[in-house]
This record gives sequence, C-alpha cells and structure tokens, in this order.
Amino acid sequence: MMISCEKAADICNKSQYNEATTWQIVRFKLHILLCKTCAVFTKKNTKLTHLCDQANLQQLQKEDKEAMKAALKKELQ
Repeated sequence: MMISCEKAADICNKSQYNEATTWQIVRFKLHILLCKTCAVFTKKNTKLTHLCDQANLQQLQKEDKEAMKAALKKELQ
C-alpha cells in the first residue's frame, strides 16, 4: 500500500494537473500523512505551481531553447 517518496512526488505533480487517478491520490494522501518530507515538498511544489500560473509563464520556442543551449555550451568551453 505504501509508495516511495519518488512515486509520491510523481503523483503530486500529476495531481496538480488533474492527471492522477483517484487511487493514486488516495495512496499519495496516505503517504504524505506519514512522510513529513513529502508533505513539505508538496506544499512547496503547490505554491510554485500557483506562482507560475499567476505569472502566466509561457514555454520557450524550440529555436530559443537551442540558442540558449549553444550559448551555454560556448560559455562552458
């Protein structure tokens, strides 16, 4: 019945985007009742998601990502 902290983090992320099943959420809630580390993670992750939603953040275009990677690679050489 218990899940690992890694699995709990995965379900936490899924549940914030309504992608977790009811059974996953039940198992997750049981886990965070017993694991204070995951409870803190969940609280922080939920706050971060809320702040990102408020800021209306947008995803970078593929070309912009590639340009950033190239610039970082050049800097690290």
